[in-house]
Amino acid sequence: MSKPLYEPQSGILTVQYEPNEQTRLLENPPRFTWIPAKLEHDRYALQISKSADFSSEDTVTIEPIPYNFYTPDRALPPGTYYWRYALLESDTPGGAGYERTAWSRTRSFTVPEGLTETPLPARPERYGGVKLTHPRLWLQADELETFKSKVKMDPAYCGWDVFYERSVKPWIDREPIAEPKRYPDNKRVAKLWRQMYMDCQETLYAIRHLAVAGVVLDDDKLIERAKSWLLHVLTWEIDGTTSRDYNDEAAFRIAGALAWGYDWLYAYLTAEEREQVRDNLLKRTAQVAFHVIERSKIHQVPFDSHAVRSLSSVLVPCCIAMFGEEEKAREWLDYTLEYYACLYSPWGGIDGGWAEGPMYWTTGMAFVTEAMNLLKKYTGINFYERPFFQKTGDFPLYCFSPDTIRCSFGDQSTLGDPVSLKTGFNVRQFAGVTGNGLYQWYYERVKETDTDSEMKFYNYGWWDFRFDDMVYRHDYPAVEPVAPTAIEKVKWFRDIGWVAFHANMDRPQDHIMLLTKSSWYGSVSHSHGDQNGFLLHAFGEPLAIESGHYVAFGSTMHMNWRRQTRSTNNILIDGKGQYAGRDKTLQMAAKGVVEAVESHAHYSYSRCNATEAYKENVPYLDRYVREIYFFDQSYAVIVDQVDLSRPGRLDWLFHTPHRMNLEGQTFRVEGQKADMDGRFVYCSSGDLALSQTDEFADADPGEIEGLPREWHLTASAREARSHRIATLLVPIRKGDSKYVSFFLDDQDHGVHIYFTENGVTRKVEVPKAY
Repeated sequence: MSKPLYEPQSGILTVQYEPNEQTRLLENPPRFTWIPAKLEHDRYALQISKSADFSSEDTVTIEPIPYNFYTPDRALPPGTYYWRYALLESDTPGGAGYERTAWSRTRSFTVPEGLTETPLPARPERYGGVKLTHPRLWLQADELETFKSKVKMDPAYCGWDVFYERSVKPWIDREPIAEPKRYPDNKRVAKLWRQMYMDCQETLYAIRHLAVAGVVLDDDKLIERAKSWLLHVLTWEIDGTTSRDYNDEAAFRIAGALAWGYDWLYAYLTAEEREQVRDNLLKRTAQVAFHVIERSKIHQVPFDSHAVRSLSSVLVPCCIAMFGEEEKAREWLDYTLEYYACLYSPWGGIDGGWAEGPMYWTTGMAFVTEAMNLLKKYTGINFYERPFFQKTGDFPLYCFSPDTIRCSFGDQSTLGDPVSLKTGFNVRQFAGVTGNGLYQWYYERVKETDTDSEMKFYNYGWWDFRFDDMVYRHDYPAVEPVAPTAIEKVKWFRDIGWVAFHANMDRPQDHIMLLTKSSWYGSVSHSHGDQNGFLLHAFGEPLAIESGHYVAFGSTMHMNWRRQTRSTNNILIDGKGQYAGRDKTLQMAAKGVVEAVESHAHYSYSRCNATEAYKENVPYLDRYVREIYFFDQSYAVIVDQVDLSRPGRLDWLFHTPHRMNLEGQTFRVEGQKADMDGRFVYCSSGDLALSQTDEFADADPGEIEGLPREWHLTASAREARSHRIATLLVPIRKGDSKYVSFFLDDQDHGVHIYFTENGVTRKVEVPKAY
């Protein structure tokens, strides 16, 4: 009789048992995940069947599967299926044989017609087409001679001349950078942490760019300079300041530098030098692989931003560089490919959203697209066919539009700057992948507006635009731009709970963008306590912002202000906001949900519910729903409904870069390009008390010295068990005359509010508070 199988219950932070009866499949074959049956040394058998009794003629058995996730190597015909798994336990300690436990409970799923087919080749056939010659990173050995000849004939080919002038020459005569020193008392200091990874990024630039240029040009001097930088890094302590556990950002860069140096300089290294470099590279890669697989366990708990990114920045290039030469390289590469095929991305789904926000989309996509390109070239596996990658360019298009500033949620190192040029480069990558002209338009608009950020830490310390441009132009076709004249008026990213309203995106001087969210990701990772929050950008200027400054992750400004609800356009209940502390379980529990999104001829609408987000801090909150109406692509009405099980005070918050004019129930923002009239047209508990300040409560003044001030409105309602507030927001182009009038009718169980602009009247109904 088989040993019973332990089937733990899934949790809020874990992978789920999927697919199941409620799963809506997005691609074919389905991706299978389950909770591990034991803590380590687990291997599995999986059965997929057309029959519920798993009769042999209808059943496929796959074993052994090394982890608790699996992507089949072929698509399934449409129909209903059943699946189950069993643990494979060794028959002797350390033995090679396995015995199956009892099978798990049976789950079923349905494969509909017409899904995109994205199987993953099985391990035995996965690398049938790879070659063991060097180089392998970017240009394959058989591409190299063609590229050389084209550069020789035309030095401007694919931007080679610019790459050589600005990304190769600076390193020719520069002495190799010294190994970074430890933090004082080994306690992390943000400024030193950043300098450390900047030094390592420069080391990566020097090795990669000198090596590529030296090999392409057959230039012995460049090759020797690249070698000197590469061998210099071997003198650095593997377990020192550039180790994964001391500074993972530094470790990622040095591992990447060694991979590119080893791969491109392979023919120019002695046998002894190759062994030394490969040994160093293997140990550094092992540090990252151990953390990802054994400690962070992203195949069980997928919400570790850095660990997921390290697959792209470390495991892919390093394992490709060592493939066929180190046994572990194939093992780690298999894990990475299987993760990409099954679990990527933990931050979004078929709509292409990214719950951590646009700057972490930028970082994540920068590295993952580089990894996708390397894998496609070397293994022939094309992950871009997955639905997420086909649609993810929509996320910055709608939620980080190219003319906007301070108008998106989450941690942003570029806060206050134009949309990052690297974001534009990423979106262009998806233009090349999909042929979508909207994405090419986005890239060209960003390139026009972000002209001076190349040397800022969030660009120079992360990527080199000339190298990126050269690689893209070689590998992908030119795409014609298409202006966004016919885009969706309201875009709902169901996968992450973000909703974007737009008018005239193609004309920056006329563009109005209103963004809201209520996400099931809560405040985990780089998300904030901002469920039901909103942002407004109009006529070239931010009007309603998520306030604060990006000082550093973990700073007092970050932890005490930026992450907290009080920094957002939201509400506080008895002075308390949503949970945004350090407990990841509570972060995920502090979630919201978008209940409805509608698009009509004359208005767009969203309804979001953030009740759960407040439960940890305000357990007596019964319900908090925020409705947003965007009328005639001109003005917005926001309706808040809050119900409590005991009386409580409500503070309605609004943040803007400008000091406001407060009068009665109105607040006016006067900017450089746009103004905004804000007006509380209805409050169930009577008039609100309005006040404003430019202080950032509980942020260390030293962190923000010299940074711009911002203004924070608090509109306080009287204590009540139920609150209903309707707020009118009218953005106005600077110099224009415009207003929206209103009147109320409250004869029945609702309050009917009528809004009129230029003779056109719209109605909103607000339920009464009883």
